Amino acid sequence: MKPKFLNQLANANQELWLILSMFVVLALINFLVASDRMLLGLYSLPIIFSAYFYGRRHATMTALAATCLVTLLAVFNPMMFNSRGVSAIHVLGERWFDITLWGATLVVTAYAMGTLYERVKAGLEEMKRTYEGILMILRHFISKDKYTENHCYRVSIYAAKIAAYLGLNSQRIEDVRAAALLHDIGKLEISREILYKAARLTQDEHQEMKRHVVKGVRLLEPVGGALGRILPIILAHHDRFDGSGYDPNQGADIPLEARIIAVADVYDSLTSDRPYRKGIAAFEARELIAKGQGTEFDPQVVEAFLAAFAHAEMEVPEVVI
Repeated sequence: MKPKFLNQLANANQELWLILSMFVVLALINFLVASDRMLLGLYSLPIIFSAYFYGRRHATMTALAATCLVTLLAVFNPMMFNSRGVSAIHVLGERWFDITLWGATLVVTAYAMGTLYERVKAGLEEMKRTYEGILMILRHFISKDKYTENHCYRVSIYAAKIAAYLGLNSQRIEDVRAAALLHDIGKLEISREILYKAARLTQDEHQEMKRHVVKGVRLLEPVGGALGRILPIILAHHDRFDGSGYDPNQGADIPLEARIIAVADVYDSLTSDRPYRKGIAAFEARELIAKGQGTEFDPQVVEAFLAAFAHAEMEVPEVVI
């Protein structure tokens, strides 16, 4: 309970300091630029920032604070409202009418802007929930193949951790996670005989297996929306850093997210049992990936993988959640 209260107090202090600092800046502008009159329009700036960062309630409170401040200035320093030596606002009549009208307009504007911000935020949250729901539905399709489902789940965990060590922002980490979850969805259209063949694949079978990348993108294209961002990642996750992968793309021409998934994908493939071989030890897989630095894999991504591995981050539970 105490840490939660302290966090709320810290947030309140941040909001208070933001609003107070803006009022100080406005006061300095009034003094330096137009000390003989109030620049009332400038008081909309704290309202805009408060609405954008904190929403309707804080924006309205900021507007009320600005109105109170200007009212106090009008009471204790009436000459602040003079222009060219002539009273722009009469002492008993238009003076308070104008202040009241200005303050009411400021409060209404703050309320409207804060409401707009909260509606946009709610809409984004709804889109995010819809997006996550679509991912879950697509994962149910993948669950027809238990190996592919578990493999995609593990790769998504590995890839997200590598992305975090690379310092990617939350949006890009989520794209990496989503692309990893769905990177093998095209295997739904690959023959089960090829997928589970214990012997070495023939040339034709290998070419058919390679087509799972394009088939996966075609399956996801009609969904559109946020999934559109991850299609280039899925399409390039078998491209190699030196250009020897499925496509001749190399280096920075390959999306960074795809280079991340390439490392995570190979790491899980090496450490997992396959129909034609047993999985190898994690430390052995680590050495193989380190040797592929600069050829098969992006050196920067490999360094992030090695850092995550050193901190025991490249481990996931066996059970799919």
